[in-house]
Amino acid sequence: MDDAKPSAEALNDLEPFLSTTSHALVLGGPGSGKTTSALLKAGREIESDSLSSGQNIVFLSFARATVARVAERAAELLSPAAMAQIEINTYHGFAWKLLRSHGYLLNGAETLTLLPPPEAATRLADIPTESRHEEIRRLFHQEGVLHFDLFASLAADLLIRSNALRAIMCDAYPLIIVDEFQDTNPDEWQFIRVLGQKSRLIALADAEQRIYEFRGADPKRIGEFITAHKPATFDLGTKNHRSNGKDIVGFGNDLLTNAHRNKTYADVAIVTYQMGRGIALHHVLKSHVLGAVARLVKQSTEAWSLAVLVPTKRLMIEVSDYLASSQTFESGKGYPEIVHEVALDAEAPALAAVLIGRLLDCGTDPNATQLALVQSVGEYLRGRKGSRSPTQAELALCGALTAFIDGVPIRGKNRLRLINEATNIATKVHSIELTGDSGNDWLVVRRLLADSESPEFQQVAEDAKYLRLLNRGAQLRLRLGDLWRRNGSYSGASAAVRDALLQEHFAASTRTWKGVHVMTIHKSKGKEFDEVIVYEGVFQGRIVRSGASDRDVEQARLALRVGVTRAMQRVTILTPQAAPCPLL
Repeated sequence: MDDAKPSAEALNDLEPFLSTTSHALVLGGPGSGKTTSALLKAGREIESDSLSSGQNIVFLSFARATVARVAERAAELLSPAAMAQIEINTYHGFAWKLLRSHGYLLNGAETLTLLPPPEAATRLADIPTESRHEEIRRLFHQEGVLHFDLFASLAADLLIRSNALRAIMCDAYPLIIVDEFQDTNPDEWQFIRVLGQKSRLIALADAEQRIYEFRGADPKRIGEFITAHKPATFDLGTKNHRSNGKDIVGFGNDLLTNAHRNKTYADVAIVTYQMGRGIALHHVLKSHVLGAVARLVKQSTEAWSLAVLVPTKRLMIEVSDYLASSQTFESGKGYPEIVHEVALDAEAPALAAVLIGRLLDCGTDPNATQLALVQSVGEYLRGRKGSRSPTQAELALCGALTAFIDGVPIRGKNRLRLINEATNIATKVHSIELTGDSGNDWLVVRRLLADSESPEFQQVAEDAKYLRLLNRGAQLRLRLGDLWRRNGSYSGASAAVRDALLQEHFAASTRTWKGVHVMTIHKSKGKEFDEVIVYEGVFQGRIVRSGASDRDVEQARLALRVGVTRAMQRVTILTPQAAPCPLL
């Protein structure tokens, strides 16, 4: 973590940046102090009374977790009066403020209906990947349904088409700080560029942390900013406040040029591991996790953090399941369960939660409940994989379920089993005496699904368990508890669940990154931990996948650098001995 207050010498070095009155570009590597410098600049602007009444400075970043960390850092550096004039937000949250009030100007709709990722996955499941953007735009213009992917482009359209609105926005936010600028996609860049016609921009960037080319980040973006806005440029270079005194960033920088080969680093360990008969998959990883936890607990009586970073979502789930279970060896010794959090995609748990909400809000007619359950499980199956399309078999099943709701008889042993189980679950739900203890009532309904003979309902119950790991369980219990106190029932539960999950997309994360966390390397961007373990699997989940192109290899190299430089104290990289990562 950066020191709470920069030294007088550091402030003196920053003086040219703090004094500039033009657009600015701040370059620097991991932990070099880009965020701190930008917040100090914001504080200087506010203290110099350069803002008029009602004006604010906005700091934009991509992830809610990053926004929360920036807000925490701002509170350490700035006075309460300065904090009152700084808005720290995500790109989505900032664009939504504009669209919520003025989006109707683009499609004539009286109101906009948000399409959060779980519902978007369901709705777009059978749309070919190459046609999805066209369908997303059709939904907005013809049905008034707004997909998150359109936020930046539509916000830019509004500002381009309305000089008055652009003037209002730029007057309200005369200074805009853009974090992780190298990762902006074309729509986000267009949005920022239009605002920069009247507002001053400060772009914080590191070209070597550009790991989102798959969503539109471009190596040319920093050059485009320079061409468009002629900024004063300030380079913080290789300064390192995150892991100062360690050689972690040095390793990360050497990794970019292959200069790390045949060198040793005191704070970076590259470990090759073997797999053999009697050795469980992920056994070696768990031993390193337990060792790291013991080391961190011994070193500090305060809260500590450890990240286990993996290349793929599939490996992340495998690792999480293994850490969450206990193991006993032939010797009688074993490994305990490791309490941890995992950065899961929300689609499957969210859709599972909506289905359980509909069962809690079951009304009085078992037949209606059965049809609602069949509809819900169809939506769940279409959308649970998120951006990955369902299989043709899954789409065929969903089509059969939709036809059944419309009165077409169901055929096929497995499909008939699902319908029969839906009938059984509906009947059992109506026989349950709900108590108003929302947590307990939720578990009772989830157990009905888990005890079903249908694998589809069993999967719903399993996915619903992950709400706890997404930190959503407590909020859902509160929402459902409020319904019971008002109505004496869970009437409206499915809508309450949906709304609670939707709000998560706009609320700043209040999570403290303490304890053990499992996530993909990409998800670690913008975060920091005491220790990091980077782990790649034997059979899948490789840092550099088989058959990777030169561009893929370069992206893997940049991602690995991002992953290792999240650490403040120590990094361990585990790679299989039989086929070690070629980057190492």
